[in-house]
Amino acid sequence: MLHRDTVDTTVLPPSERFGMWLDLVARTAVPLRIRSAHSADFAARADFIDLGPIQLIGFEYPSLAATRTRKLIRRSDPDFHILALTTGGVGTSSQDGRHSETRPGEFTFYDASRPHDVYHHASDQDRAQATSVIMRIPHSVLPLPPQRMAALYGGWMSGTEGIGALLAQFLHQISGHPEQYHAADANRLGAVGLDLATTMLGRHLVAEDEIPTEVRRRALVTQVQAYVHRHLGDPALTPQAVADAHHISLRSLHRLFEAEESTVASYIRDLRLERCRRDLTDPALRTQPVQTIGARWGFPDKAHFSRAFRAAQGMSPQAYREGNSDPARIVNRPASTDNLPLAD
Repeated sequence: MLHRDTVDTTVLPPSERFGMWLDLVARTAVPLRIRSAHSADFAARADFIDLGPIQLIGFEYPSLAATRTRKLIRRSDPDFHILALTTGGVGTSSQDGRHSETRPGEFTFYDASRPHDVYHHASDQDRAQATSVIMRIPHSVLPLPPQRMAALYGGWMSGTEGIGALLAQFLHQISGHPEQYHAADANRLGAVGLDLATTMLGRHLVAEDEIPTEVRRRALVTQVQAYVHRHLGDPALTPQAVADAHHISLRSLHRLFEAEESTVASYIRDLRLERCRRDLTDPALRTQPVQTIGARWGFPDKAHFSRAFRAAQGMSPQAYREGNSDPARIVNRPASTDNLPLAD
């Protein structure tokens, strides 16, 4: 599984927790001047996941205010951008004269090598924690014109629609369930996250033509795969339906998948069969008819389901179920990275 490093201040007495947090931020992020009304008992947690070219950090803490000054920058200048998704509380950020307020499901973006201010306030109700997931992106790996990026610093971006929604879902899924992914897939997952972030930032720059062609292609493939996952049980899900939903021609969709391991049609079929195999071996679904399971995953015709399943497995769905019917035999399969756009 993906490796996650966790730092939790509650392992220390309350009087030592804030100092531990200041040391953590200085060592793992960038030196910041941090203030908090909860410094006497700063119960906080940080989860770090390295994904090749990028790093994800999930934060949970009481309300705080942080300032990055020119003096602190001279002490340490790590050359990376921060793309932050607010997941709880209300955040505000300020850089280069731009200010933005972010609520859960919204992004802000800034450069750690420039002065900035960040405030993150938890809900007053029951002293709930402020939470966020940030993506640390080194300057050198972001394939957008550096001279254009300043237009986005301190700005606001939606995480509830389009590419932003897909990126927010990616961050939630990976940071919340790293155990579902293989450690060997870290670089690939990082590349997917970077493609999504690049595409979202490029579109906010109104610089679609400056996003590298391969980055645009991979980001669109991820969108298509996410769409397929959401509609997998719909018998009307066909390559043409997928193309129509993304406002591209069927020919363009096929070209899009030329560099992938499968065609669009086989991607849909293989995912459906994977879900059917999973349900057929699930002891909790033992009493459900085979036909019901097939229909749930887009095979409403019993004969067609049987033919497709037999072609893939060399046996009928019923025979497959009987050969894997031991209730004690529960296999925990790591999630395929092909499934990464969605949490089903």
